[in-house]
Amino acid sequence: MKPVVPETTAAAVVAVEAPALVGVEEAQGHTLASDLVMLTKARLTMLVLMTTAFGFGFGSRHGVDWFLLFRVMFGTAFVAASASVLNQYIERNVDRLMGRTKDRPLPAGRMAPLTALGLGVMLGVAGLIYLQNRVSPLCAELAAGTLATYVAVYTPLKRKSAWCVTLGAVSGAIPPVIGWVAATGELGRGAWILFGILFFWQMPHFLALAWMYRDEYAQAGFFMLRRNDIAGIKAGTESLLCAAALSVVTLLPALLGMAHAIYAVAALGCDAWLVGCAIVFLADRSRGSARRLFMASILYLPLVMAALVICRK
Repeated sequence: MKPVVPETTAAAVVAVEAPALVGVEEAQGHTLASDLVMLTKARLTMLVLMTTAFGFGFGSRHGVDWFLLFRVMFGTAFVAASASVLNQYIERNVDRLMGRTKDRPLPAGRMAPLTALGLGVMLGVAGLIYLQNRVSPLCAELAAGTLATYVAVYTPLKRKSAWCVTLGAVSGAIPPVIGWVAATGELGRGAWILFGILFFWQMPHFLALAWMYRDEYAQAGFFMLRRNDIAGIKAGTESLLCAAALSVVTLLPALLGMAHAIYAVAALGCDAWLVGCAIVFLADRSRGSARRLFMASILYLPLVMAALVICRK
């Protein structure tokens, strides 16, 4: 009989975590709870859950099974949190070199590395077993692929090649596929469309971020941009090309009869906005234009995903 992970696992993880921190000096303004939020990258985890839920909603043609949605999001949340914890465990030394990461629990010395490693492993194992037993084996396999790609490929590649951004986008494009598979029970064209939307969306999103923080990334030895792209022309070009490709992929649901025409109108409006920001970024390549592209991408995704779910056939 396969083991079933109870839904109280999160409480158990926190209970194990607390005594492991004995002897670690707590910095002013930081608590165990706030450090756990930082360690699991709560905002990133919420983004993963949002895309998973949208994938589930797009695949639910005959009404949403809310209990099944809860189960897939519960297991996915554990796996996403595990990826973030293990990522910070691996990068704990280089995180000390960047202003935006030096106050994380590990580089700041508020948490022991082995504690974080144990927490990351427990979260990952618990999440995968839960998905395997309470959702579907295929969902567990997809989640395992996401975790492995993010931790074992994307994270170490950041110090070697700018290809890390592309491979990281592969990992980030899988969560909505997990949602689709949970709702439909299989991989289908809808799953691949969702994968394409998330993949191409991430490229301008992360390239804009990499350009804004290029000095800090370089100081830490991260190759988030092409090595010889001093002027940012390649980053701007890739952002524009991927934004243009995204505009094509987002229209596929309407063209294939999977969404109503009103979705196409909404998608075209969002696409024009994002492509316009990408054009400005390519022409200007300033921190301001990069930030505008980054912020536009943040607003773009929930708007397009919500329109897709609402207008699905």
